Amino acid sequence: MSTNLQDRPSRLDDEWDRHRPAVFGVAYRVTGSVADAEDIVQDVWLRAAAQESLDDVRDLRAWLVTVAARRAYDVLGTARARRVDYVGPWLPEPLLTGPDIADKVLVDDTVGTAMMLVLEELSPPERVAFVLRRAFDVPYEQIAEVLGKSPAACRQLASRAGRKVAAARPARPPSRTERERVLTAFRAAYEKGDATALMELLDPDATYTTDGGGKVFAARKIIRGAARVAAILLRVGRQKSVRFTPAEVNGEPALLVLGAIGPGGPGGHRVRAIDTVEIENGRITAYRRVINPDKLPTLHVRSR
Repeated sequence: MSTNLQDRPSRLDDEWDRHRPAVFGVAYRVTGSVADAEDIVQDVWLRAAAQESLDDVRDLRAWLVTVAARRAYDVLGTARARRVDYVGPWLPEPLLTGPDIADKVLVDDTVGTAMMLVLEELSPPERVAFVLRRAFDVPYEQIAEVLGKSPAACRQLASRAGRKVAAARPARPPSRTERERVLTAFRAAYEKGDATALMELLDPDATYTTDGGGKVFAARKIIRGAARVAAILLRVGRQKSVRFTPAEVNGEPALLVLGAIGPGGPGGHRVRAIDTVEIENGRITAYRRVINPDKLPTLHVRSR
């Protein structure tokens, strides 16, 4: 994004880089799409740059966040309409949050993959109200301006959304250390082709979801049961000769699935999929793989 605009308000010039993560953060949480969030960031910047003056805006971060939320609210309606015709299961676009491969963004317990799926079940007004209140502590009066409702109605929306989110979350969320331990063990078992070890790491009722979006071959229904999940994972691994490398996705430990770049390429591996998991009581209850190329970052990495 160009920053060499002489007529841009000086306050925006001074503060944009500091507030951009919040603008992106609200847009991503509301839409579940990195691409849509980036477009919204551009829209917000253009709108802010077009203002004659921002000197009368007391809290520029709050102003930018609410402008982003209003735009994201509009985009969400269109995005949901598109998902009606989506081929196979839909998963949120993964957000790489590790310090080595992505700019830092606002990451908390409202941006994990499992949480993003819970947010997808909320109505658009509930989602916006919850995100603005829970993740950004926006006053209900400002949320009301975004949604075109009364502050009291927005309080009810946020409260109702909070109850739905709480009901969907595990009673004892795994710690980061537990996630890393399970994923390390899973990676070792997978790469050895050890079905028994995989079965021990999978909950008996584990599910396996793949998001190909009709762009690549992928199961169009959720696979259920530890035995079936383990068998399919191992079969895919043998067919594709995939390798893993640890990563941080949506603020949580995850795995990048790597495929070798051809002989004519620059060497190393390309990201073929991004895998995230839900873990309860030390076992994987949900394994999710995004393989839709439109949702994958263009990265050339060295597996380790």
